[in-house]
Amino acid sequence: MHFKIKTIAATVAAAAVLAITLTGCTGFADYSRELTVVTHDSAVFSKEQLAEFKKETGITVKQVKAGDAGAMTNKLVLTKSQPIGDLVYGIDNTFAGVATDNKIIDGDLRAIDFGDVCMNYDKFWFAKNETPAPSSIKDLTKPDFRNLTVIENPTTSSTGLSFLAATVSGFGANGWEQYWRALKANGVKVAAGWEDAYFTDFSGSSGKGAYPIVLSYSSSPAYEVRADGQSQTAAILDGCYRQTEYAGVLKNAKNKDGAAKFIDYMLTPSFQKTLPTSMYVYPVLAGVKLPAEWAKFATVSDNPVGGELNVNVSRKEWFEKWSAIFSEN
Repeated sequence: MHFKIKTIAATVAAAAVLAITLTGCTGFADYSRELTVVTHDSAVFSKEQLAEFKKETGITVKQVKAGDAGAMTNKLVLTKSQPIGDLVYGIDNTFAGVATDNKIIDGDLRAIDFGDVCMNYDKFWFAKNETPAPSSIKDLTKPDFRNLTVIENPTTSSTGLSFLAATVSGFGANGWEQYWRALKANGVKVAAGWEDAYFTDFSGSSGKGAYPIVLSYSSSPAYEVRADGQSQTAAILDGCYRQTEYAGVLKNAKNKDGAAKFIDYMLTPSFQKTLPTSMYVYPVLAGVKLPAEWAKFATVSDNPVGGELNVNVSRKEWFEKWSAIFSEN
């Protein structure tokens, strides 16, 4: 009996040594050479970028898309003890408080890019229908624009929450709920996230949807330029909310060093110059050259609203009131 136990112990020990040896030889479970980046659905990393990062560091990057920014942040909160990745990119200033309150980030969130969340409209649709286009978010509640607008759900989408914050700021504590009731009564469609709203429902994008007004970004018209050199869309620069996106190393990550290196890489000119063309956003790094189309079609708002609000403190109350409005008959 003692001999048998001793033999089993020796076998287990030998197997452990063999496993360690194989790991060292093959690279299996060598987390220092593998990196998982959790992003929202709209984040794009090119093959060239990932190859450049691997050449510099020897680290292979895997991207995991986890829904819109709000859904992604909530998922990271629920999985923080066993994170689904090593770092996150795409948490913005409307959801950053959720990340810090729930302590899912190791260290600080670092700003990577910014953009103005604004309403966009399809110029071709309004010209074809001989209808004046909206010039303010106040217009969206008018009968002329009934059943023409699609937005994103603020409880799951960072763009949706940005617009909700903009309406709180613009219409005040006593007026924003009234605005949303009027918007609902005027037939606004609520999509789960930006991709669905912009690429499926919006008439001015590749989806050729049924809604000529969409909640998107002031930079979006720069990517709807047609053969004649004109953009099919335009942004309403009234009622825009400035959104900043961050990256951060996740608590309990397997490869924290690699995650920190990738964030550093995202702040290099090589990466930052790709942000306008890959993700429709402005780089945070000063001096990065922007595409020529941006000067004409991607104007930032001169007067973004909502920056004075504490979104983290008010989020729950806003969500409850907004959800109550959209559950009313």
